[in-house]
Amino acid sequence: MEMGKSDKKRIVLKIGSNVLTKGTNHISRGKIEDIGRQIVALQDDYEFVIVSSGAIAVAKQFVNLESNGAAINVKQALASIGQPHLMRIFQESFRDLGLLTSQCLLSYSDFEREQSKKNIVNTINVLVANNYIPIINENDTVATDEIQFGDNDKLAGLTASLLKADLLVIATNTNGICTKESVENNTYDTINEVDDIESLESEIASEISSHGTGGMKSKIEAARIAQKADIETWVVNGLKDDFMINVILNKIAFTKITKAVYNE
Repeated sequence: MEMGKSDKKRIVLKIGSNVLTKGTNHISRGKIEDIGRQIVALQDDYEFVIVSSGAIAVAKQFVNLESNGAAINVKQALASIGQPHLMRIFQESFRDLGLLTSQCLLSYSDFEREQSKKNIVNTINVLVANNYIPIINENDTVATDEIQFGDNDKLAGLTASLLKADLLVIATNTNGICTKESVENNTYDTINEVDDIESLESEIASEISSHGTGGMKSKIEAARIAQKADIETWVVNGLKDDFMINVILNKIAFTKITKAVYNE
């Protein structure tokens, strides 16, 4: 059983709630199938680890919980209800395409302990070597960081760094990161390529997405984590069909946050 990385380029693909719901109140099976079809088309050259949001969005389709506690506890409960449904949709949609899936629930404390980090790397390497696609989400019932702010962006950055990915792709509902001025005047001009994350931060508007909790600030934080690990980050519009294939072919506008010119 092969334990290490293969010759394929490893992509950590983070899929936001807004992408999975296509901006509606329901998870889109069509979008999950679109992602699966692209993985099939790219699997000769790339191996994928998915970081997926969407558990809370799925749960809201099924239940309306009575709130007996803080709003964060209700969201944790919704995540607990939604996570198995989210995995089932991935499993069914991917299985129809001949793809195998596995679930990995991680917490921030897992990234702070050496033994946990080794376990994560070893487990995911075994899964990928055996053609299973790990689908990672935060263990929301015990952790609150990403629910409160982040929508799994930071988790994706940490995962890419830990797994020594070749590329972090963050799929969101805009054509990458747009200049502040263009957002204010509704022209939405994409910043195509940048290596200076500080300059990028000064360009972002402070909007938060409707289903997600991140907005652009947490995506830039994820890119900063990746850049420190010498990993490039692409922020792409995941609402479009074939978005990964098209960004790899450079057919659509997206933001490429390159490796730092001078790594600190």
